Amino acid sequence: MTRPLVISDCDEVLLHMVAPFQAWLKAHHDIDFVMESNDFGKAMRYVHDGRAVESREIWRLLDLFFDTQMHTQPAIAGAVDAVGALADRADFVILTNLGDSYRAARTAQLEGVGIKARVFTNQGPKGPALKAILDEYRPTRAVFIDDLPQHHHSAAQLTPEVFRLHLCGEPLLAPHIDCAHKAGHAHARIDTWDHALPWLLARLDEAA
Repeated sequence: MTRPLVISDCDEVLLHMVAPFQAWLKAHHDIDFVMESNDFGKAMRYVHDGRAVESREIWRLLDLFFDTQMHTQPAIAGAVDAVGALADRADFVILTNLGDSYRAARTAQLEGVGIKARVFTNQGPKGPALKAILDEYRPTRAVFIDDLPQHHHSAAQLTPEVFRLHLCGEPLLAPHIDCAHKAGHAHARIDTWDHALPWLLARLDEAA
């Protein structure tokens, strides 16, 4: 018998990423990370001369962070308990934009904070991956949670039947991220788990 399905992003939804990345950049690479817009690529500058970090170096540093610092990513407030409550009512899986080589590390990382879930990795827009997951699980009802508006746009185009919650639990990022709900690509924008969980449980109840 199929169940409802929750498909959740990881970074800035379940785990903080930018905050530990910011601290690591400053401590080990003498780089300031300051979000002043929704352009992640413009947030990093060398402390000694204020020069912007080049795109190629940004990607190298991100890979290095995930290679060596995933253990420093704490859970976002309320996320672990919320996942437990959702997993009692639905299948719960992770759809994260990391390379396939990080799947085992991401799985272990989540288990380390108390979240046990199947992890799907992806590159680029999440709509196609989301559709593939739905084709496998064939749930009675599905909810997709992500912090980035472009993924809600992709999901809305390919899987319009899925409820979509735009949630960014990182205060350093949330004020600068365009709202997928205002754009018409998500059904709601809620940035704290205390308020998101009741909304999500209500959506799952509609599957009964």
